[in-house]
Amino acid sequence: MPLVDWAHRYVDRLAGIDERSRRDDKRDVDNLFAIIQHTQPSGRVAPATIANIIADDVQDWVRAQGERNPENPEAWLRREASPKSIANRHGLLSAIVQASVEADPPLRAKNCCLGTRLPRTDDGIDEEMTFLEHDEYARIAAEIEDSHARDLADWLVGTGMRWGEATALQVRDVSLAQNTVSVHRSWKRAAPGAGRPAHFLGPPKTKKARRIIALTDAQMETLRRRMSGKRPEDLLFETRFGKSWRHDNFWRRRWVPAVDAAIAKGLPKRPRIHDLRHTHVAWLIAQRIPLPAIQARLGHESITTTVDRYGHLVQALDGETRAAVDAVMGAPTATPGIRRVV
Repeated sequence: MPLVDWAHRYVDRLAGIDERSRRDDKRDVDNLFAIIQHTQPSGRVAPATIANIIADDVQDWVRAQGERNPENPEAWLRREASPKSIANRHGLLSAIVQASVEADPPLRAKNCCLGTRLPRTDDGIDEEMTFLEHDEYARIAAEIEDSHARDLADWLVGTGMRWGEATALQVRDVSLAQNTVSVHRSWKRAAPGAGRPAHFLGPPKTKKARRIIALTDAQMETLRRRMSGKRPEDLLFETRFGKSWRHDNFWRRRWVPAVDAAIAKGLPKRPRIHDLRHTHVAWLIAQRIPLPAIQARLGHESITTTVDRYGHLVQALDGETRAAVDAVMGAPTATPGIRRVV
């Protein structure tokens, strides 16, 4: 069976994913897996099937994701992909090949994707994170004239929630007794189609993203104000017209003008909306909050994600680390009632 045909068969049978994810996987199959070829020992190139591709074919495919035109070095035959994108695509290919190994009867003996050398994810800088100091965020917030937009920006930087989670919060998610809010849903993009809404409410990004977030008294006051007169299923954060927020509209009409105005007055950074989540983490680390607690608050599926993204910020606590080591490794203090034998 041709590799692309088997890949489509695999993606069509995946359970537990939304239609947008299925569509994105199929796009990768059609645009990227279709370029995989099998090179025979003789050097002859043959079309890739699920049974004939080998480890060298996969390695060649990884290197080909960023191929320049030999006749024009300034032009790309295939746009260069980031190490993270290549790793994600390789992961999908590996799952597809593994399904053929586990098929009944098996279509191949082993997974040729095992052992592939992938580009290091720390080679170069890809969308570098921006961390704001308290006063830097305050300078941006002061330029947001719309109170509804200001509430949302304050919420994002004050909770570290993802955009899709924060804008999907409903009145019934708030616990007035516990001073908490529960994350149960997030906005998703729907596959294009006639009569379909562009966005819909679905489950959060991962299982760990279903979480309870502790709130400050000031944040609870914001929620009480925004809950007033609303039904349990109404959204907490809406536009001044009572509509749900869309990322593009908030970014273009509220965030960019505020950032531009702050830069004109001396702000040295140009943060994205998602950088409010990164900023929240930086503030927590500065207050000595441990990374496992930050992982739970952010809803990361693995502590590895938290460490990889934010572990370098803990270096700011080197002084406290040295003091702790000195306290543990220093000369022991004699315990009352116990004689020390020298």
